[in-house]
Amino acid sequence: MTNPAPLTPLSPQAVTNASARLRTLLFEVKKVIVGQDLLLERLLVALLARGHVLVEGVPGLAKTLAIKTTADAIGASFRRIQFTPDLVPADLIGTRIYNQRDGAFEVELGPVFANLILADEINRAPAKIQSALLEAMQERQATIGLQTFRLPDPFLVLATQNPIESEGTYFLPEAQVDRFMFKVIVSYPSFHEEMTVVERVSQSFAPVAVQLSADELRELQTMADGVYVHPSVMEYAVTLARATRDPAAVRLPELSRAITYGASPRASVNLILGAKALAIVRGREYALPEDVRDLAPEVLRHRIMLSYEGLAEEVKVEELVGKLVAAVPLPRVHLGDPHGAAPPVVTRDEPA
Repeated sequence: MTNPAPLTPLSPQAVTNASARLRTLLFEVKKVIVGQDLLLERLLVALLARGHVLVEGVPGLAKTLAIKTTADAIGASFRRIQFTPDLVPADLIGTRIYNQRDGAFEVELGPVFANLILADEINRAPAKIQSALLEAMQERQATIGLQTFRLPDPFLVLATQNPIESEGTYFLPEAQVDRFMFKVIVSYPSFHEEMTVVERVSQSFAPVAVQLSADELRELQTMADGVYVHPSVMEYAVTLARATRDPAAVRLPELSRAITYGASPRASVNLILGAKALAIVRGREYALPEDVRDLAPEVLRHRIMLSYEGLAEEVKVEELVGKLVAAVPLPRVHLGDPHGAAPPVVTRDEPA
């Protein structure tokens, strides 16, 4: 059995150009969206890493507008699906229709057959809809009758949900939640950001210009695949994910009673895939441990299930993740060749 051919090292200039393109895309989006820097960066990372994003926040924080504006700046097909309790799978993936003229059934594809899908208020749809969406998210295909259809490439689901409303909502299945690469929490804007929002309300906005085509997005995704990741950085990501399952391994045994289930190995994978994409966004052809650490809250927060004790004591998942990240020593990176010709050398600090 032959070993696969190693990936060709990325050109630093090509990565610099790609980062500049992404900054131009972000600048175009920021003409409409005020603040939300973390959300917009995570959207870019998810686009490059082929991951899905779950955005949570109270109403009125422009979650939907941020996703729609980002989609408008990318020359790819986009569909918004408003999830409601009466939605059926045919409304999402399509159905078979009888053609009386030909005397045969034809398949009419649903709105899920697009590059970017906005699943607005995803937690308002019942189990059958979530099941159909789960197949699309994981397998990137949809089954209608006896036929299976491949979804377009790229395909990403960007979903929103409201955390304060319970009437007419459903809990998302844990298996589906685990398919989201990131869960991003959108908070209230600062005073100056809100002032800017109020000022912009009275202005008329020019249409968002397309800054990236679907073909260019696929090229950037391929470039992200080629980002160099040192084995010690992979070890750091795996250690972070495993710490959620066994806090005692990072000298935090007191947290074990608050956790029923920790993050799955999919969290380790997403930490590395996200770090590679974040390296491209930040203009590097190699991932750093800091990239993994910065993405840890968004990758881990929705993959930790609190125990009854944790819920009774009102343990905050955010604080729990923060303690775990702080307990895992960050590897030390020596860049080596100042011109970037050699990959970084990574060493690990021992815990005190």
